[in-house]
Amino acid sequence: MFSTEHQVSESIHGGRRVRTRLLAGALCLFTATAVAGVGAQSAGAATNRNTPQTKMATNPGHASVRAPATSGLLNHGGPVQGGPRLYLVLWGWTSDPAGESGYLQNFLGAVGNTSWLNTVSQYGGGVGSTYMGAWSDPSGVPTTPSDGQIQAEAASAAAHFGVGSDANAQIIVATPTGHSTSGFGTQYCAYHGVIGGSATTYTDLPYMPDAGGSCGAGSVTGSSLDGVSIVEGHELAEAITDPELNAWYDSSGAEIGDICAWTGLAVIGLNGGSYPMQPLWSNAANACVQGS
Repeated sequence: MFSTEHQVSESIHGGRRVRTRLLAGALCLFTATAVAGVGAQSAGAATNRNTPQTKMATNPGHASVRAPATSGLLNHGGPVQGGPRLYLVLWGWTSDPAGESGYLQNFLGAVGNTSWLNTVSQYGGGVGSTYMGAWSDPSGVPTTPSDGQIQAEAASAAAHFGVGSDANAQIIVATPTGHSTSGFGTQYCAYHGVIGGSATTYTDLPYMPDAGGSCGAGSVTGSSLDGVSIVEGHELAEAITDPELNAWYDSSGAEIGDICAWTGLAVIGLNGGSYPMQPLWSNAANACVQGS
């Protein structure tokens, strides 16, 4: 996904400041609501951001790619999640042709307190992520939900679960097959951010098999579900170490999962289960690692 050659541009669209990194073989988007004091991201200084999102780019060409030169993850002073609690909302699911729901719930229950997740502890993050359960919300989901609608659903789930504005909570909004935000499978696979007016993070997790190989299907075991654990693991680690996009990222803005995206994919044992996973960036090893 990444190359040492990249181009950065910045523009204003619809009242939002949009920062785009053009990378060899992939387009990775970073957006933040434009408010007083929000500017271009720079290493060594935290920026003031409301409702930020970072997006995991698609797999470029479904082939091995080289990570960029990196400064390692830098501490920009923002909070991390010391005791992450994971809440899943299955929004408007009326069918599940690939069986993603059960696979995703089993993965969320298995990933906490594992060697794979231990890498986040270097940055003050909590390894013991706890899966708190799922809510099947029967309300209708738009064919192409906007980010605002994803956030509203995350807020509804937060109210359902009674998490308030818990800074350690991750609300994972899983949308059903055929219903995903614009750009899924062509520009990104998933993204994480912060619910507006809250300290609670959310993840927009579309139905991964819909994107095929662009979001990991068949990339490790041949299963259409391979991308589910690869992509959600990526977002989970980033939401722990950079929940508000002002904590840990490198000099190019890449987070713990971004630096290693689509490289070194392997089946990893997690608390009795085995799942395809990507490595995470380790400052200690100065490399992408599958556990520490």
